[in-house]
Amino acid sequence: MAQVLEFKLPDLGEGLTEAEIVRWLVDVGDVVAIDQPVVEVETAKAMVEVPCPYGGVVTARFGEEGAELPVGAPLLTVAVGATSAPGSAPSADPSGSTGPSGSSEEGSGNVLVGYGTAAPAARRRRVRRETAGPAAVPVTPAPVTPAPADSAPANSAPAGPAAPAPAGLAQLSPAPSDGPVPVISPLVRKLAREKGVDLRQLRGSGPDGLILRADVERAVAAPVAAAAQASDPAPAQAPEAAAVPAGAGERVPLRGVRGAVADKMSRSRTEIPDATCWVDADATELMAARAAMNAAGGPKISLLALLARICVAALARHPELNSRVDMAAREIVRLPEVHLGFAAQTDRGLVVPVVRDAHSRTAESLTAEFARLTEAARAGTLTPGELTGGTFTLNNYGVFGVDGSTPIINHPEAAMLGVGRIVPKPWVHEGELAVRQVVQLSLTFDHRVCDGGTAGGFLRYVADCVEHPAVLLRTL
Repeated sequence: MAQVLEFKLPDLGEGLTEAEIVRWLVDVGDVVAIDQPVVEVETAKAMVEVPCPYGGVVTARFGEEGAELPVGAPLLTVAVGATSAPGSAPSADPSGSTGPSGSSEEGSGNVLVGYGTAAPAARRRRVRRETAGPAAVPVTPAPVTPAPADSAPANSAPAGPAAPAPAGLAQLSPAPSDGPVPVISPLVRKLAREKGVDLRQLRGSGPDGLILRADVERAVAAPVAAAAQASDPAPAQAPEAAAVPAGAGERVPLRGVRGAVADKMSRSRTEIPDATCWVDADATELMAARAAMNAAGGPKISLLALLARICVAALARHPELNSRVDMAAREIVRLPEVHLGFAAQTDRGLVVPVVRDAHSRTAESLTAEFARLTEAARAGTLTPGELTGGTFTLNNYGVFGVDGSTPIINHPEAAMLGVGRIVPKPWVHEGELAVRQVVQLSLTFDHRVCDGGTAGGFLRYVADCVEHPAVLLRTL
């Protein structure tokens, strides 16, 4: 008999409370497999395909495209064990179970933050499966290797060197077999599915064994290491431990986005003699001006767009900072256009999309372009042309809740403006102590293109525009 299970919108691991339905990937009556993406949702931070932890027939959907749902609200219901749609085969659980034998067997076992596919994760993590038979998915036997001493479970006891598991036992018992697989985000599950990585074969490096994106990437890069993770923890004194130098620690490959960032930052520090200056500014009037602009109707203006307009105006007054250094010719090349880069943090690492011709754009156009490039950065669809050719970078690290920083110049550019968080602070305003919205601005510049006077003049002009937005009218 079919069992109808309700799948609720999970916490996507971003600290958000709601998400907007962008596109349904299934219809009522469709047969879905376990972990198949069923809906595409957009949060304030990313666009995500959400996989369903149940396999069966979709019986209902909740919410139309464009609707905003809170975390924990029903997304859809699935009839597990029901007769499939005409002309299609009934769905089957990957473990080999073909009937409704309880919710613990119907779900994928993978856990998203905020919900589980069956019993609560905290309890299931400590319950070892007792059902194993010929129907279980075969698992390739792997030799047992020692786990780092700091990764051993708290309830484990010292034991002698572990021997390789018998082949027959390894094929009948999934590894690990002590409960659901903890997964921190649908993005991690999607990556594992695309790369063909079985999450049950991974031992997470996150808190309480959570599987992180880095764990999946290491499994893709090193199949041997992935097989070792599938083994049960072994004591540190196992014979294989002798091959690992004492205190070697974990090795994370510098590749992909992380490797590109490492190369560029190292080159910047090696080749550019940089210096940093900073100033605190009263951003109360800027915030009020933005609120007034958005209250007047029309497209909303982002704070980043206003800061970009200020940067463009400042670069028009101090073109030395919109330049590059050609050491082969021993020349400073001042650039006529402003192609404004902005730092964007994604699940794949830090990227710097570039807004072309920022000097000729309005605040509305800048807002739209920032939104488009940010969405593409999070989706991983930025083109090489959208990531190169910048002449100046704006870095809003205030979104991380920090006040100040010393930015590293995005080589081969000549400067970067950093913006900290805007927070209420005591401030002397018109001769009296008041609580104002204060921000710290930092400018890192290439000392070859200008001296401190030019850099200070640029930063002071930016601060004046932040404190008195009407100053911008002189340049419009």
